[in-house]
Amino acid sequence: MSVIDNIVSEHKNKIGKVSGTSNWFKIDQKIINSFADVTMDNQFIHLDANRALKETPFGSTIAHGFLILSLSTKFFVEAIEPIKNEKMGINYGFNKVRFVHPVKCDDNIRGIFKLNNISKRSDKEILFCHDLTIEIKNITKPAVVCEWLNLSIL
Repeated sequence: MSVIDNIVSEHKNKIGKVSGTSNWFKIDQKIINSFADVTMDNQFIHLDANRALKETPFGSTIAHGFLILSLSTKFFVEAIEPIKNEKMGINYGFNKVRFVHPVKCDDNIRGIFKLNNISKRSDKEILFCHDLTIEIKNITKPAVVCEWLNLSIL
């Protein structure tokens, strides 16, 4: 049995189970502003606290949905143990991404990963599919739910 086959076999019994949970991370206005600058998404709901308070149901500015999704890599590195002898991991994409609940300025969020599927793509590649839930501390609804595909190159 090859190294790839062993890794796939090892992980098959982990399907449907939580693979890892990241640390809590605070989303402050500085991070929101920086993301707005980089993406050129300067909508007032992200940047203008006074206007967001008066004109939105949120009571404060909110983070961009794509900002929260972009933190998936940070959460992954914190939560998921590296594959032995992996040369590199590649973000292969997302399935079924939903922005379920807004993340307000100064909320804390974290990622919870559950292995959904694993498959051998070649003698050097394994494709992992994780169900990712990005939680907001003290909020019942998650910020984001999605399937995230990661390609492991050995």
